[in-house]
Amino acid sequence: MSVSDRVGQYRERMRARGYRAVQVWVPDVRSEQFAREARRQAALVADSDRRYDEQDFIEAVSVDWDEE
Repeated sequence: MSVSDRVGQYRERMRARGYRAVQVWVPDVRSEQFAREARRQAALVADSDRRYDEQDFIEAVSVDWDEE
């Protein structure tokens, strides 16, 4: 039995159980573009402690879970 036959049978069994195949695309974490964006976002997070105004605003408009 070939690999494609086994895969086809597996897919048929899963369909019979009520499942369907879903294809998911995710970022390629090995790419230079991903690494640049990760560095950019990490630098923003590292710098965030110097941005008190934004955090003060977020805390002012936020509600604690216990208060609901």
